[in-house]
Order: sequence, then C-alpha cells, then structure tokens
Amino acid sequence: MKNQRIIVAIVLLALAAAPWIGISDYIIGVLTMICFYGVFAMSWDLLFGYAGEVNFGPSFLIGLGAYGAGLADADLGLPLPLCVALGTLAAVLGGLLLAIPALRLRGPYFGLITLVAVLLLQDAIVIFAGTTGGEIGLSVPDILSVNATVNFYYALGLLVIAGTVLLTVANSSFGLILQAAGQDAIEAQALGFNVVKYKIAAFVLSAFFSGLAGAMLVFYLGTASVDAMVDIAVGIQVIIAAVLGGRRTIIGPVLGAAFLIGAGEILRPLGQVSGVVVAAVALGTILIFPNGFLGLLRGRHSA
Repeated sequence: MKNQRIIVAIVLLALAAAPWIGISDYIIGVLTMICFYGVFAMSWDLLFGYAGEVNFGPSFLIGLGAYGAGLADADLGLPLPLCVALGTLAAVLGGLLLAIPALRLRGPYFGLITLVAVLLLQDAIVIFAGTTGGEIGLSVPDILSVNATVNFYYALGLLVIAGTVLLTVANSSFGLILQAAGQDAIEAQALGFNVVKYKIAAFVLSAFFSGLAGAMLVFYLGTASVDAMVDIAVGIQVIIAAVLGGRRTIIGPVLGAAFLIGAGEILRPLGQVSGVVVAAVALGTILIFPNGFLGLLRGRHSA
C-alpha cells in the first residue's frame, strides 16, 4: 500500500509538471480528457467493484450533470460555479430517484433499469430540442478557460479530489460493508447491515462525482451533446476503462481511461478502424488479465 501511494504521488507530480516541459496544447488536451474520464471510471468502479452492482448507465449521470449545468448557463445565465453545482445536484437527485427503486430489485434488473434511463434521457433531449439543442447540442456561453494548461489543472484537481475521496471511502468500514454486500447480500443483511441503504449511498456518491465531472466537461468542451456525454457508447467506454484498469481498485480505472483515450488518439489516423482496434486490444487484455492493468502490475511486484 505504501509503495502504491508513492507511485501514485510520483505520477501525479509528473502530470502536474507536464505542461511545463514543452508539450503541445494538443497533448495537454488529451491529458485533460483522460482526467475527466478517469473520474467517470473511478466513480463507476465504486458501485460495481465494491457494491457488485452493474450500472449500464454511467452516461445517464454524466448527461444529467452536463445538461443541468449547460441549461443553467445558457438559459438562466447563472455564474459558472453555480451552474456546475446545479448540474452536480441534478445528477445526484436523478441518481437517487433511480437508485431507490432499482437497488431494491435483484438480479439483472438494476442494470437494465440504468440502461433504460440512458435511453429515456436521450429521447428527452431530442424531444425537447428547443431547449436542449437536440442532436445538434447545447452551446454554452461560458468556458472554464481559454488556456489549455488551466483547463488541465482544473481536470487534474478534480481527479485528485475524486480519487482521494473514493479511495478513503473504499478503504473505510463503509467500503468493507459494500464489499460484503456485493459478494453476498443475504449474508451481509443477516449480519444486521442495511444492504440497500449502503448501496444507495454508494450510488449517490458515484452520481456526485460523475455529475460534477460531466458539468465541468461541458465548460471545457463549450457544448453539451448526446454523442459526447449521453450516448450509450460513452457509458461503454467508461465501463471498459474501469474493468480494463482493474476492478475494485479505484486507481486502476484511471489507467484504463488513459489507455482508451491515448490509444484512440494515436490511432485516430486510421479513422473508424481505430475504434475497432482499441476495442479488440481492450477485450484481449481483459480476457488475458481479468484483474486489469493494476492487477497485472501488482502481480509482477509481488513476484
């Protein structure tokens, strides 16, 4: 654990120093997107890795945060920090309304409900296109910064805060109870733990950081759109990043996000083929190393 913390600290220091070693704004932009997707993937890992609940709708929470913040800015003209707060609140409330009934169900129903929630949000955005911008997207008048380095530090700061909070929660008694509930909910309940309550709390925490990152992402990209924030493909990318990096690790999903975003950019000249190549490599890696990148690194270290 101590060695892991040292490695994480070194990586974070290297990232913080990256803008000052002469790399281009394009690379800084890629690192910024990795930070945002890292937060999405870490948030998803708390619910799946620890609570054992497969959420097929991470983009539902991301989308609520993004469009909540975007509408507050575009229609109400509120200050940017307040817009981000309202977007985060929208994700938390939406997640809470979804989780309370869904987590009382057993089997695959929770996953199906979260998937349907994404489809409903997509339809709502298209139906109310006059307000949301529909398939074209919703442009926002404000942005985080015109400076790529400043945007990167915003995203990196969010990544550090989210990672610290999620790791603290995961390593606490709360996290242990979540793991027990995820492995055997009946036994955990027999021990006196309110399994549903703990899972709802985990979902709300996941929704908070997903919504916060989604809200900030809007003001980084300058627009909220279905393709970039709500589409099922976005959710799949988040899930793959989390599993690829290492389930039940919190930190591992950041590695998965770095691989997916980085490989996608490197292979971009291949066009649509790049997505197939990245997906194939990710699938092969998961099949060969089911514990993900972080599990592989830990295995080599222990060996």
